[in-house]
Amino acid sequence: MPVHQKNVRALEFESIPKLMWRFFLPAFTGVIINSLYNIVDRVFIGHGVGAMALSGLSAVFPIMVIMMAFGMLIGMGAGVRISINLGKKDFNRAEKVLGNAFVLMIVMGLAIMIIGFLIKDPMLRFFGVNDQTFDYANDYLGIILFGSVFNIVGYSLNNLIRSEGSAKVAMMSMLISAGINLVLDPIFIFWFDMGVKGAAYATVISQVVLCIWVIRHFLSVKSVIKLKWSNFKVQWDIVWYIVTIGFAPFSMQMASSLVFGTFNVQLVKYGGDLAVGAMGVIISITMLLVMTIISINMAAQPIIGFNFGAKNYVRVKQTFVIGLLSATAISFIGFVIVQLFPHAIIKAFNNTSVELLEIGMRGLRIFLCALPFIGFQIITGNYFQSTGSAGKAALISMLRQVIILIPVLLILPKYLGLDGVWMAAPISDMLSASITGVFLILEFRRINKSIEHNYST
Repeated sequence: MPVHQKNVRALEFESIPKLMWRFFLPAFTGVIINSLYNIVDRVFIGHGVGAMALSGLSAVFPIMVIMMAFGMLIGMGAGVRISINLGKKDFNRAEKVLGNAFVLMIVMGLAIMIIGFLIKDPMLRFFGVNDQTFDYANDYLGIILFGSVFNIVGYSLNNLIRSEGSAKVAMMSMLISAGINLVLDPIFIFWFDMGVKGAAYATVISQVVLCIWVIRHFLSVKSVIKLKWSNFKVQWDIVWYIVTIGFAPFSMQMASSLVFGTFNVQLVKYGGDLAVGAMGVIISITMLLVMTIISINMAAQPIIGFNFGAKNYVRVKQTFVIGLLSATAISFIGFVIVQLFPHAIIKAFNNTSVELLEIGMRGLRIFLCALPFIGFQIITGNYFQSTGSAGKAALISMLRQVIILIPVLLILPKYLGLDGVWMAAPISDMLSASITGVFLILEFRRINKSIEHNYST
C-alpha cells in the first residue's frame, strides 16, 4: 500500500492513543526545534554581545509574531481544510486548497517585506525600542524582513505536511532548518564577529533551506496531495474557505504581538530596558512550555479534522479528551519547574548582569504562576478551530490575549509598578480559563448528543 494511503487509513482506523503518540513525537520535536530559532539567538546574543543587545532583540519579538501570524492565517487555515477534505475523500478539493494556499503564502510574504521596510523605524519605536537598543533591533529586523517569503512559505507548507498525516516528514523539516540555524549562529556571531546581524543571517539562511525542503516534498511521490500548476489560479471561494478557519490562530498571534508591544512599553516605563531583556527570557521559556502544548494540538488537528469530516464523533471526542489531559499535565509540570529553578533559567541567557537576574527571577515566577490554567484553554481553542468553529476559537484566544489582558496590563502597573506588569498575565489566564470552562462543558454535551444520534440511527 502506498505511503499516502497508509496515512489516510491510519487517521480513520488506528488506535487514537497510538496515533496521538505517533503524531505527537515528531510534532513536539518540530515545534521545540522551531522555538530554538529565537531562543538560541537570545542565548548567543546575551552571552556574546550583552544585556542591551538582548533587550534590542527582545523588542523585535512582537514584529516577528506578526510575521508568524500571517503564516498561521494560511498554514493553519489550509491545514484544517485539507484534513477535513481528506476525511471526506475529496482529494481534488484538498489539492486546490494546497495550490491556492501556496500562492497566498508568496503574496503575503512579499507584502510583509515591502510594508515592513516602509514602516520599520516607526514600528520599532511603537513596540518600545529606544535610543539605547535601536541599532541592535534595527539591524536584526532589516535582515529578517528580507527572508519574509521563505519564512511564510516554509512554516505554512510544513504545517500542511502535518495535516496530510506525514508527521515525521514535518519533524525532519524543522530538524534540518533549526540545526542549520544552531550551527551558523556561533559562526556568524562570534567567529565572523557580526553580532546581532550574524544571528539574523543565520535565521534567514535556515528559513531558505526549510522553504526548499517543504516545496520539494509536495512535488514528490511521498506526498498525499501535490502542488500542481493548474491549482495556482486563485479561486476566491477557496481563499475564503482558508482564511475563515485561519483567522482564529491569526487573530491570536496578532493579539500576541499587540500584547507584547504593550508589555514592552509598560516594562520600559516601570522597569527600564533590562526589564524588556528579562521579558525576552521569560517569553522564551513561555514559548517552550506553550509550544509543547501546541505540539499536542498539531498531533490532534489532523485526527480531529479528518474524523469530523467523516462524522466519526467517537474518535473526535477521544482525541479531544486525550489532548486535554496531556496539556493539563504538561502545564503543571512546567509550573513546578519554573517556580523551583528560576535562577538557573535566567542565568542560561545572561550571567553577567545581576540586575537582569533579579528582575528576571521575580518576573518569571509571577508571570507564569497561573500556568496550570493555560493548557486546556489552548486545547479547547484548537478543537473548535479543527472542527470549523472559527468564531469560538477566535473568541477563546482573544479573551486571554486581548479582551482581559490588555485592560489589566494598562491599569494594574499604575498601582503595583513593575509587579503589576508581571501580574497581568496570570490574572488574565485565570479569568479567561473560567469562561473557557463554560465553552468546554457545553461542547462535551454537544459531542455526546452527536454520538448518541449516530448510534440511534
